[in-house]
Amino acid sequence: MAEAQNIPAGSTTAGSIAVAAESTVATRMSAPPSFDVADFPVPHGREEEWRFTPLERLRGLHDGTAVADGGIRVEVAAPEGVTQETVGRDDARLGRAGKPVDRVAAQAYSSFEKASVITVPKETVLTEPVRIAVHGQGGVAFGHQVVELGAFAEAVVVIDHTGDAVLASNVEYVLGDGAKLTVVSIQDWDEDAVHVAQHNALIGRDASFKSVVVTFGGDLVRLHPRVAYAGTGGEAELFGLYFTDKGQHQEHRLLVDHNTPHCKSNVAYKGALQGEGAHAVWIGDVLIQAAAEGTDTYEMNRNLVLTDGARVDSVPNLEIETGEIVGAGHASATGRFDDEQLFYLMARGIPETEARRLVVRGFFAELVQQIGLPDVEERLLAKIETELEASV
Repeated sequence: MAEAQNIPAGSTTAGSIAVAAESTVATRMSAPPSFDVADFPVPHGREEEWRFTPLERLRGLHDGTAVADGGIRVEVAAPEGVTQETVGRDDARLGRAGKPVDRVAAQAYSSFEKASVITVPKETVLTEPVRIAVHGQGGVAFGHQVVELGAFAEAVVVIDHTGDAVLASNVEYVLGDGAKLTVVSIQDWDEDAVHVAQHNALIGRDASFKSVVVTFGGDLVRLHPRVAYAGTGGEAELFGLYFTDKGQHQEHRLLVDHNTPHCKSNVAYKGALQGEGAHAVWIGDVLIQAAAEGTDTYEMNRNLVLTDGARVDSVPNLEIETGEIVGAGHASATGRFDDEQLFYLMARGIPETEARRLVVRGFFAELVQQIGLPDVEERLLAKIETELEASV
């Protein structure tokens, strides 16, 4: 069930649960998934999947007027044993994790020239992460990335987005049976960048997938992580943190499609907002299909509003088509600083400004710790500190 607590003016939070014949269309897009951009009408902003997005700030990615006139530099640092390839559009490994579900994703799939494929062979256990640096060099670009793990392989992948670009892309994660993959996707763009991406994960039997999405920069960032299962026993953990500043639009739309019996998922996203016109959107959709007996799932979103003028839209949705499940639930809450926490810290001699910073750092700490890479964690904590200097 959904909860909403301490909602400030200018913020909304909503939730829904539907069972069987009463199921909502929350997890259904306005057009069927397709690789062909022509199968999607140009959005006008009234569709469920576009109603929170300022279309005029997409720079033409949604209506076909964006022309690929820019550049993206991709650099990969990978441990021994990992295969990196640049392939053409006809490579059979592309598109296996899922089809585009909206017009921008289909435009990206129809427009990229070369794709990057990272392969970790079966039973390979990496002791160092694969690091993928994606740097925007200005203009419009389209991209496609595939990360594939063979059976019982284990890897950590860091995808770091920086620079300036108007980028539409699709990212695929394909996990073989028993594989374990952790992905850290960092959006640390320059202030004028636009980044719209669909992330598809296909999880094999008894495989484990952990995603940590971190969003700081950009004028507009709209990410659509999606998970499906290719066998029983799969597990997915989707974590995210975002810091939305003055004038920024940051949107995270998730779907966990429990299409296979006896699988698990856990979703936890947290965001902080500050400044006039800061707008964060979180849509969490979990679909438990009729065949997915034994499902265990939970999703949660928390938002901390630091200043006036910021807005949050948080909508968790849970659609259940079978009664034979282990557990299912969702929660959403948006609020300001906890006055009791501040009083506790200040009563022990901590100045108010430092006390506020401690509260925010504590708010994000459990998600930062999910990354498991000290250098990345330190960088993100420093970034949070820099953001806080502007508000508290």
